[in-house]
Amino acid sequence: MDKQSIPIQRRSLMLGAAAAALAHPLTVLAQGADEIVIGGSIPMTGVFAFAGVGINAGITDYVKIINDAGGIKGRKIRYVPEDTGYKVDVSVAAFKKITSQNKVNLYYGDSTGFSKTINPELERNGNILMTGASFATELNDPKKFPFQFMVGPDYTEMFGILLRHIAKEKPGARVAFVYSDSEFGRDPIDESEAVAKKLGLSVVVKIMTPPGSVDVSTEVIKLRRAAPDYTIFHGYILAPIPEFITQGKQQGMTSHWMGTFWTMDSSTVMKMGEVGDGFMGVMPYRYYYDTEKAPMLDKIRAMRPEYQSTAYTQGFLAAMLLLESAKRCLDGGKPLTGGNLKAALNTLKDFDTGGLIGVPITIAGNSIPVGRIYKADMKAQKMIAVSDWIKL
Repeated sequence: MDKQSIPIQRRSLMLGAAAAALAHPLTVLAQGADEIVIGGSIPMTGVFAFAGVGINAGITDYVKIINDAGGIKGRKIRYVPEDTGYKVDVSVAAFKKITSQNKVNLYYGDSTGFSKTINPELERNGNILMTGASFATELNDPKKFPFQFMVGPDYTEMFGILLRHIAKEKPGARVAFVYSDSEFGRDPIDESEAVAKKLGLSVVVKIMTPPGSVDVSTEVIKLRRAAPDYTIFHGYILAPIPEFITQGKQQGMTSHWMGTFWTMDSSTVMKMGEVGDGFMGVMPYRYYYDTEKAPMLDKIRAMRPEYQSTAYTQGFLAAMLLLESAKRCLDGGKPLTGGNLKAALNTLKDFDTGGLIGVPITIAGNSIPVGRIYKADMKAQKMIAVSDWIKL
């Protein structure tokens, strides 16, 4: 049949349909009905870029592993990140942009501030399960944050793991808390003091400083007078921890020095130099160079032969758990809604992460309350495990 013989009315309908298809947003057309989309507010620039770059690489690599294996029930995964510079307003704008242009069911957020700000939007949307860089204790509440979870223990649980190690190593020990005057810093302090008392430890001093590089000479004098056996730092990445340790040792202190997750990347601790030898802390994951059996670490090392940070592992594991939730939903014939995805996540019992976490994990609420104590060996330029995996 030639073009002339098509009735004019039918031809106009066909042209109208073609025009509508062209007018449709290309992003939506491109993604296909069967894709599973992970959105990401990722701090690729700004003060948290050291972690954001690693997180981004970890998510990207795990998505590639799943896609190379055929996706999930034949559905390919697409990861759509936006740089946020670690600013809450930019992060919110990124979320709105990504979710307006894509059918998003999984999301990674860059901060506690963003996780709290976007929560009402997650509840309104109803179709997204989110994790992120925050380990804030406040987020570990399935009633207030029903569509969120964290990839490890919350900050209070990190203190709990450290304090249990201390109580085992030196019953009745004297402990100091040194923390930054920030929401991040203050988060676990009061609750952890109560945990210490229950474990028979005494918190002999609590010292708060501004975050970052500051003069700590007055605070070190206070710390020396309190004479703690262990000093736990929280709410910092690096500064002013090395300054505290340097001045403390100069004044004759014999305390063991400890940190929480965001201080404990190998490359961060190694920046302390000689003064950081023996520095201990809690880590929910194995380090890149760990020699214990870990098939997933072997895959990572094959993909990336150079050292990858613990932020990379956090991003990689975040993608693993998000996509495992999606797989369990689809296996059960359930639509990918926030409620179904979270319920699927909470069916994880004794789940094997391929050795990234050294014991099988169970996610009952919004956190993974497990970790291990590692110690810095400056000669070997490595973090060495000094405890078993501690489950709360």
